[in-house]
Amino acid sequence: MVRAARQSARTSVWLEGKERRGGRGGGQPSGLDRDRIVDVTVRLLDAEGLAKFSMRRLAAELNVTAMSVYWYVDTKDDLLELALDAAFGELTLPEADADDDWRDQLRALARGYRGLLVRHAWLSPLIGTYVNIGPNSLAFSRLVQHIIRKTGLPAHGLVAAISAVFQFVYGFGTIEGHFIARSAAFGMTPDDYFQHSMSTVTQAPEAADLVQDAAELMAARGGDTVEEMWERDFEFALDLLVAGIEAMVERAGHE
Repeated sequence: MVRAARQSARTSVWLEGKERRGGRGGGQPSGLDRDRIVDVTVRLLDAEGLAKFSMRRLAAELNVTAMSVYWYVDTKDDLLELALDAAFGELTLPEADADDDWRDQLRALARGYRGLLVRHAWLSPLIGTYVNIGPNSLAFSRLVQHIIRKTGLPAHGLVAAISAVFQFVYGFGTIEGHFIARSAAFGMTPDDYFQHSMSTVTQAPEAADLVQDAAELMAARGGDTVEEMWERDFEFALDLLVAGIEAMVERAGHE
């Protein structure tokens, strides 16, 4: 998980009871509630991206005035925080007290987190902006800590292990999600966009040696599609991280 930047000028929607408000009182628009506003926000962010999102655009999608939305949220930032946590609610979390092996649980959480970042390309900048203390985000964080404690790592290495796994997933899922979004923006499939990009790079003489080295690495990597290549890379990298945790646990046992 990526730590949010400190934002001294802005509080969180999850503080001061702001997240529980259903409306400001009498006069709010009929047929509108916060859950519907958040659902439509997520849908718009998926379809159009973070840069194009505005309260005015949201109001038009809801067929209300922009001021109507402000009956339910104070600011655009509050709404984006709510959307962020709503997305985290999509994750399927195993039971914390389950007897499953920590390796299986860690892999499942890592895959789920990657899928979330890919489905919602707008999530990654928000994760690095807000404090992420909504109920779904906290449930995810608590479970991550619980699973990492089951590894047997010494206490001083637990936070580093969480960072190694989930900052890797954050980076991998962010790049993958943005690549898919960029492909779609050009009206191409990821495979077509990849081939187009490689063809463009190949034409640059100063990149000839890099292209040659990359071609050899990709041939060894295998995979007929971009999706297959990503899958192979992700799973192998995840295996490396799990093996690294196991090695550090063993090392600690001999100290």
